[in-house]
Amino acid sequence: MGARGAPSRRRQAGRRLRYLPTGSFPFLLLLLLLCIQLGGGQKKKENLLAEKVEQLMEWSSRRSIFRMNGDKFRKFIKAPPRNYSMIVMFTALQPQRQCSVCRQANEEYQILANSWRYSSAFCNKLFFSMVDYDEGSDVFQQLNMNSAPTFMHFPPKGRPKRADTFDLQRIGFAAEQLAKWIADRTDVHIRVFRPPNYSGTIALALLVSLVGGLLYLRRNNLEFIYNKTGWAMVSLCIVFAMTSGQMWNHIRGPPYAHKNPHNGQVSYIHGSSQAQFVAESHIILVLNAAITMGMVLLNEAATSKGDVGKRRTF
Repeated sequence: MGARGAPSRRRQAGRRLRYLPTGSFPFLLLLLLLCIQLGGGQKKKENLLAEKVEQLMEWSSRRSIFRMNGDKFRKFIKAPPRNYSMIVMFTALQPQRQCSVCRQANEEYQILANSWRYSSAFCNKLFFSMVDYDEGSDVFQQLNMNSAPTFMHFPPKGRPKRADTFDLQRIGFAAEQLAKWIADRTDVHIRVFRPPNYSGTIALALLVSLVGGLLYLRRNNLEFIYNKTGWAMVSLCIVFAMTSGQMWNHIRGPPYAHKNPHNGQVSYIHGSSQAQFVAESHIILVLNAAITMGMVLLNEAATSKGDVGKRRTF
């Protein structure tokens, strides 16, 4: 029974093959070639991505921030494939640009990049780079960028959104503020490590020594401690510093002024009501001091009994 059944099954298979359309073989061959081509293209993308990441890691091993020109920017940041985030500082550091803000922002950016490079969480998912206007002016034109410094985040997929541009004018460029922004855009948390700075400690020690020496020399005559005018001057200095925004500057770390790298125009007054430049706080301090001095002179003119001409001048 089994022997007779085997030829019967072969005859049925033969009939099925005869009924198979003759045009299906080229279609199957084309489908097979397409699958091979897609697989080869995917393998090529993986190899290209591996080469880009390897090159970026090599640069990062030498420097925390690597500089880019137009070709490198288009290859490693704009062109796919990419599975890493890139933080780019667009700046103008050449001396002829006279961008003091760019140099200050570069120092903070260097502190942030070094903190990431030498941290235990360092990996190939985040890199720091820089594009100088004199080395990549075509990149500035491509992005329609007309101011520096500017910080941008380029995500692994898709184009940068509005939030991927750091709001430097409102927040300032302190390394801690940049780290918070990066954590919000990439979920990578960077703990900022600043190099030790003993200038504050030395200044405090000198001040304490000066006051101590003055008190020692005047130990037999300490009436100056009860001088109301002296204490009033000290109080006014503290009030001027606080009302002019010096504490805000200390917390946010804004630039002293803003200079347009294209036309060289310098702005000392910020255009927004939510931010300020350091120069702006100095202007406010001088104005407040002038108003206070005027009030003091008016009071002296009204209460003194001296020369009439001098009183009118006051």
